[in-house]
Amino acid sequence: MRTLVLNAGYEPLAVVSFKRALVLVMNGKASVVACDDAHPVLGSNGEWDRPSVILLRRYVRLPNARRVPVSRRGVLRRDGQRCGYCGASASTIDHVLPRSRGGADSWENLVACCLRCNNTKGDRTPQEMGWSMRILPRAPHGTAWLVRGVERAQPQWEEFLAPAA
Repeated sequence: MRTLVLNAGYEPLAVVSFKRALVLVMNGKASVVACDDAHPVLGSNGEWDRPSVILLRRYVRLPNARRVPVSRRGVLRRDGQRCGYCGASASTIDHVLPRSRGGADSWENLVACCLRCNNTKGDRTPQEMGWSMRILPRAPHGTAWLVRGVERAQPQWEEFLAPAA
């Protein structure tokens, strides 16, 4: 079981094991915001709720320039597992400007792509193919992208991972 750790300002900070979360709570460094009632932790001194979301008591400063590293999994997640050209289910990624022509491995140059479109496009640009892009590829933003382990979020985490309005 995993636990979402919130900074003192309620922004998502990390995902840790429930054991680590319980240690933070027991040492007075965090408080439980949400717990899993169905699976309490049993110990020789009693029973504790298994934390699913904890809040740090002190604010932790983070570097301003936390960037999301580019990855195949990240591109597929950003694009909702849908091809950037035809909208079909995507299992590969494609360089909009091919690498052989100087295209970079960047969020702005990578798009999720189905195998059929990827093979058809080959070493050409979408403009040369007469294709239009369904999405404008850009770097993902929001705190949920900066926290590892949030890809498999638990229902109790939803209100804390929703983008700020």
